[in-house]
Amino acid sequence: MTAELVRGQNHTLPQTRLEIRVSAGTPVVAGATLGDERGTVHGIEWIAHPGSPQLPGLEVSKQAAADHRLAVDLDAVPAAVHRVTVLLALPMEVGGPVRFGAVAAPFVAVTGLDGTEIATFTLTGLDAESAVAALELYRRQGDWKVRAVGQGYAGGLAAMLADQGVTGAAELARSIHEAVARGMARSVAPPPPRTPEGDRVRHTAAIGEPAPPVAPPAGPAPTRPTAATGPTTDSTAGGPTTGPSAGPATGPISYAHPRRQATAPPPPPPTAPPAEPGRPAQPVAGDATGWSMEERLYNQVWGMFEDLARTTAAYRSAVDFAESRMDQELDRALSDPRNRIGGAGDRARQEARAKRDQLTDRAREALDRDLAQLAAESAVVEPALPAAFAAWDNPVWHAYRVPMEIPMALRIGDLHLPENSDLHIPLLVRLPLERGIWIDSGRTASEAAALTDTDRLRRLAMDNAVAHAARLLAVYPAGEFSVHVIDAAGSATAALAPLVNSGVLAGPPAAGAGGVASVLARLTRRVDLVQMAIRAGAADSLPPDLDTAEQLLIVNDFPHGFDDRAVTQLRYLADEGPSVGVHLLMVADREDASAYGPVLDPLWRSLLRITPVADDHLADPWVGHAWTYEPLGIPAGSRVLEQVLAQVAAARRTGRRP
Repeated sequence: MTAELVRGQNHTLPQTRLEIRVSAGTPVVAGATLGDERGTVHGIEWIAHPGSPQLPGLEVSKQAAADHRLAVDLDAVPAAVHRVTVLLALPMEVGGPVRFGAVAAPFVAVTGLDGTEIATFTLTGLDAESAVAALELYRRQGDWKVRAVGQGYAGGLAAMLADQGVTGAAELARSIHEAVARGMARSVAPPPPRTPEGDRVRHTAAIGEPAPPVAPPAGPAPTRPTAATGPTTDSTAGGPTTGPSAGPATGPISYAHPRRQATAPPPPPPTAPPAEPGRPAQPVAGDATGWSMEERLYNQVWGMFEDLARTTAAYRSAVDFAESRMDQELDRALSDPRNRIGGAGDRARQEARAKRDQLTDRAREALDRDLAQLAAESAVVEPALPAAFAAWDNPVWHAYRVPMEIPMALRIGDLHLPENSDLHIPLLVRLPLERGIWIDSGRTASEAAALTDTDRLRRLAMDNAVAHAARLLAVYPAGEFSVHVIDAAGSATAALAPLVNSGVLAGPPAAGAGGVASVLARLTRRVDLVQMAIRAGAADSLPPDLDTAEQLLIVNDFPHGFDDRAVTQLRYLADEGPSVGVHLLMVADREDASAYGPVLDPLWRSLLRITPVADDHLADPWVGHAWTYEPLGIPAGSRVLEQVLAQVAAARRTGRRP
């Protein structure tokens, strides 16, 4: 029976191999410290955190996430350890929550390896605290117990570590947050929270007008089939987990997609007969909650992502348990001298391996059933996706027409796990874009990149940039999205041909240092003017020549052609641009910018890193799987890109707007 603990209450642990599961509803940093009888932590080697996730008998997550699974083997911790304290902290990211009182109460569960809950604790009553000691596992008269602590620290992670006697707590806390920032730069960002119901907000109308308030989340993220709030790269890939900000006219422009209902949307209409007893239900496209088919499909895709993450985590956990159990049984058998003579030792090994194989086979059967169901669902969902969610080979693009309003999200690639590389889940990012994108053209990005010729890799990266820009132009109404290009060295002429020849660019690609300075100055001016107009509530005072459409700046071969001033302006656009509709798409090799030193690290971390070839750098916010990202390819010989851009250009020339 599960013990539901309150602050200060303890409970005996019936076993020593445990999982500690954390569900916070928002990304948090999870760590643990090892303490002596007085709870004192004797050095950084006694602390498990994202930058150093493993200690004897203890393993924590490598990044901030909404859900965590911490592995604990109390028999393996050093004999001097008497307390294992589980710590939670809010990551120090720009725009994220800064106190636990602003988010749903974190929930912590101590479970066996089979998932059976032993004790749970909900951390209520937190307010200004940004770090909290959630619970502790401690020795008492030879037994281990768990105590619900819930001690919060307004001074954050540094104050909490200092309270446990850690020398250099502030420096250690800073290094932990830096490790988390690097991890969040490789995670898939979750969809933002819903906003109250209403029509989409045209950004031209939103300037200087009150924006609808964002409904606060009512609790932890729901699971399927309710509306998804689910998956955070270079920022989890992924990032960067909150939705567009909204507020009075004195705040940033609201580019919030739709004003959604905060209450649960109606369930989808039944479109398939109920399944026969004992047989799985037949998948149906749009079989998720939502106010429209687009929203139901969007939620269904994220639900598939979450299902695949969790079922794979269950399989991997079961395999790890089977291996660990076999090791323990072998240790016990071989520690007996009598088993070292004759065939007893061989029989013990065979029996232990047979049990391991039995558990592993059973776990694989369960995984295969889930994978088959997800594959069947994917086969139904993929053909039903709208153009913004669809791959380039989807027939929906052959029926493409310039839309009258922007969609919820845009597909920028596919994700898959090694357990089934054929099952691809679309990677969707919400629109309007909340962060820029960096297409990494470096050969060190992945094994596939290392095996690709440098020139070809850069051409592939630029081809991907052009395809992403074409998608963004295609899914926005006519005249509501503009694209600028900086190609200082002129090396991307061939790749840019579809954009240049169709006439959809705001101007010719900028070349040389002068062209770089001109484009950056123009976009920086736009950001400054719109921000000032918002703060002053004076939208009517904007210059008539100001383009209020959303802007995308493609930068190729950075930092070629950039001086210190241009680099500063680029960082400014990356930080301030998205809130007023100026977005960044960089094609660069990070090593090429190494001459600038760490000054550009915040820039790289603020961008969603994707690659022109397959790479497993993205992570989900639930269990931290390393997902393989696959860029969207245009079918060989297809002219779909040129046909779509031709329609976009024609709509721009005729001035057709919604």
